[in-house]
Amino acid sequence: MTLPLIELENINKTYGKNTVLKQVNLQIQEGEVFSLLGPNGSGKTTLLRIMAGIEKPTSGEMCFKGAKVGDGNLNDLRLKTTMVFQKTALFNTSVYKNIAYGLRLRELSKKETDRKVREVLKTVKLEGYEKRSAKKLSGGEQQRVALARALALDTEVLLLDEPTANVDPKNVSIIEDVLSWVNKEKKTTMIVATHNMFQAETLAKRAALLLEGKIVKVGAPQEIFNLPPTLLASYARLENVFSGVSKITGEGTSLVDVGDDVQIETSFEKIGNTTVFVRPEDIIVSLNPIVSSARNSFEGRIVEVSDLGAIVKLRVKAGRDFTVQVTKRSFNDMQLNIDSRVFLAFKASSVQAA
Repeated sequence: MTLPLIELENINKTYGKNTVLKQVNLQIQEGEVFSLLGPNGSGKTTLLRIMAGIEKPTSGEMCFKGAKVGDGNLNDLRLKTTMVFQKTALFNTSVYKNIAYGLRLRELSKKETDRKVREVLKTVKLEGYEKRSAKKLSGGEQQRVALARALALDTEVLLLDEPTANVDPKNVSIIEDVLSWVNKEKKTTMIVATHNMFQAETLAKRAALLLEGKIVKVGAPQEIFNLPPTLLASYARLENVFSGVSKITGEGTSLVDVGDDVQIETSFEKIGNTTVFVRPEDIIVSLNPIVSSARNSFEGRIVEVSDLGAIVKLRVKAGRDFTVQVTKRSFNDMQLNIDSRVFLAFKASSVQAA
């Protein structure tokens, strides 16, 4: 049986009295794209940092290619892995110098450095950007430079922390295409931490759902998507799952207070703690307030876009985060993008109890 490239056994990580990771067991196979799914604060970034050799676990073991990782071979692990952070940290200099920095640390010649820089800029579709100021590029372009810097090192493992968070749709598409190409052509092993289920479905064949520092499920992304809504209540990104306190209105409906000044009206009557969910396709999106019989209307701003071909998934911050779905044509007609103001509406009958 082939040994996993990375194996984590009973990994725990604490910072003072705060436990971030709890008994994490995981195997990553060589050449695969694996996704770590979970909401903010679930421990995804800490787990990536441990796999990169940046952090040490408080307890438990990590093995790389069958060898236990310790002080004696930690530098070897660091040379074979590289991490792209969620918050792009570029130097205030040219794109060329940003990408060349790691290559110079590895003492590559000027000729080989030039070749590598040109090659990775072509890969991320930023040919000719060598002399531009990295800090003056758009957020999406900066993230592509950060990715190019990581790809230039040509490591065996690429660790990516929310690689397309707060990036516009055009750059999201380019980044996802680049990652798929690099994995296919160079067989680079990738671990992608994301809260975006749709991105996990696009990039990875296997994923782990991480909630409050614990891995609760490992399998195909669709298997995780089909977990019971009650389990996903703390992970609203999957299917607009919300928990709150319900009270009867006296009009044959209930109002569920789900926090952040958001109340969702339902077509059922219930008192007390409850969990509800709304399908993304049941939510109407408009640029103007919607006049209709829908009992639920909210104003918000788009904070994330996932281009899935014929349809586009949007994450809208409207007090709570809502996942909605529109056609590509509607998305283009409304000229939507990150930070666009939109209005959402859905019927009380569209709200289902978990």
